[in-house]
Amino acid sequence: MGKAKGAPAARQNWGSVRDNPEFSRFELDIDGETALAYYRIDNDVMVFTSTQTPPALQGQGVASELIRNALEFARARGLKVRGDCSFVADYLRRHPEGAD
Repeated sequence: MGKAKGAPAARQNWGSVRDNPEFSRFELDIDGETALAYYRIDNDVMVFTSTQTPPALQGQGVASELIRNALEFARARGLKVRGDCSFVADYLRRHPEGAD
């Protein structure tokens, strides 16, 4: 029997967040679905432009985990961050330690 649609994906089934610079996005694969966070680099600022979470993964903290890791990636490279995407802007308000 498979996982019911909308049932939480066990964290141990979560892959690791990876940067895919060819498509200017971060990716997180879970149970055959992929959450995405698109960005562009403007000088020394990583600007998050859009996030996409498949319906089966919504409401489980997937997008927050994706963005938390993407912010760590940006900081490790000395970049500032900006959320033009409403989800990322809200995330940065809720987690001011990640904001500039």
